[in-house]
Amino acid sequence: MIKPILEVARELGIRESEFIPYGRAKAKIEMPTFDEERIRRSKLILVTSITPTKSGNGKTTTSIGIADGLRKIGKKSVLALREPSLGPVFGMKGGATGGGKSQVTPAAEINLHFNGDFHAITSANNTLSALLDNFNYFNKGTARELREVLWRRVQDVNDRSLRYVITGLNGNKNGIPAETGFDITPASELMAILCLSRDMDDLRARIDRILLGYQADGSPLTVKELGVGGSIMALMKDVLAPNLVQTFEGTPAFIHGGPFANIAHGCNSIMATKAAMHYGEYAVTEAGFGSDLGAEKFLDIKCRIAGITPSLSVLVVTLQSFRLHGGVKNADLKQPNMDALTKGLRNLERHIDNLSSFGQKVLVALNKFDTDPQDEIDYIRRWCDDRTVAFAINEAYAKGGDGAVEMAEKIVELTSMDELPAIHYAYELQDDIVSKIEKVVRRVYGGDGIVLSKKAKGRLKRMDALGFSQLPVCIAKTQYSFTDKPEEVRTYEGFTITVDDLVINSGAGFIVAVCGEMVRMPGLPEIPSAFNIDVVNGEIVGLS
Repeated sequence: MIKPILEVARELGIRESEFIPYGRAKAKIEMPTFDEERIRRSKLILVTSITPTKSGNGKTTTSIGIADGLRKIGKKSVLALREPSLGPVFGMKGGATGGGKSQVTPAAEINLHFNGDFHAITSANNTLSALLDNFNYFNKGTARELREVLWRRVQDVNDRSLRYVITGLNGNKNGIPAETGFDITPASELMAILCLSRDMDDLRARIDRILLGYQADGSPLTVKELGVGGSIMALMKDVLAPNLVQTFEGTPAFIHGGPFANIAHGCNSIMATKAAMHYGEYAVTEAGFGSDLGAEKFLDIKCRIAGITPSLSVLVVTLQSFRLHGGVKNADLKQPNMDALTKGLRNLERHIDNLSSFGQKVLVALNKFDTDPQDEIDYIRRWCDDRTVAFAINEAYAKGGDGAVEMAEKIVELTSMDELPAIHYAYELQDDIVSKIEKVVRRVYGGDGIVLSKKAKGRLKRMDALGFSQLPVCIAKTQYSFTDKPEEVRTYEGFTITVDDLVINSGAGFIVAVCGEMVRMPGLPEIPSAFNIDVVNGEIVGLS
């Protein structure tokens, strides 16, 4: 039952003075000081998955189902999810608000412009680019001129033609000609800064710390030294407030921030997660793609910064993904295939081992499709039982919260102990940058080590000289395999990862290791989801 959003806020205990309506069904919340004792008592549930198919494994649908299912059995649950990017919405995957009866609403508005957060980040990012180019234009030929510009423009679309561009053409009055390019907005450092900021002061400090480039004398230039942190802060100020919506069944959902897990750190904002924990007995959140990407970064980066620990990790699986990892071609993934299923379980085993190595309890959740044969479902259940791994079926897509009760009951059972499991991080902050990357590659991906490109080696020397070696690492690589090559779907050992570039995100507070020629501006497929979207009788259709 869809409620007025003010009623959802009141039921949470949010005061009207903290409630900022954005139309009838959405709001932003001016956050009060968090009650750390309430947060400590809340049980944080992290939803991740095995290595996905190109259509994904249904983490968002499962996350929403879990939150609704917990409410069905009398628990006060609150969701914390990422915002959709227009790139995937109009590109490969379509909308990102769940599916069937397990959705957040208003889906079309959340998928398209929501409360303007992505647009504000895009504007702030590109305003900073313009200010930086202007600084360089008026300092041309001086010691302050930038010899290397690190800051790139962004756009929230998939557009491969913008990856590398030349600006400042057609005469000196139009600026200094320079090679540059665009990333997609979720890859902007400002997106990471939003998601990792704890309050307004922290947001401003992180913006000021952004490294923009190196001047003629070799010295670094930051936003603070450029003197424009105030104007960027002005564009970002309202973005920091979490967005409040609800599920089809009225479960509150904070949807805020949207970095991708293959090119960024892949988690919603600390503000949204802490809001869900502050107001909920159970807080359900997700991290992008598989446990090797989103969950690793959630645990190694976000949990360190926020001081939070999941009580449990839910590992989403589908029979289709098992068939893919068992050798079936994409066109045949919906066809029953017990032989491929049994072979594909090696992928599940690796992801269970990954999460267990972090100290996490694991619940395997099968996202069930109507076409799934019962004998294959039974086989997965027995496989988990034999290994004393908890298992539950998710039918939230077809049945809403009623189809998620099994998951909800398992979660309550598995998190009944008061003691939180300690996180066993993949690396320590005092490790050097190369050691951190190698530890993730060996322990989480199962690889033999890394190879640094000549470019990455040069970046590494400068990072060490500037004192950035103590930062955590954020590895940008393909989501389709444990390696740095998307076609190596079934490779689990005997490989190395090539680090093509190292990027300092000093404002966000991590080093991005770009691996396997990973691009931070996706392209569109031959037939994008945009072909399915239309407006019929005033209603947007085709976003699912």
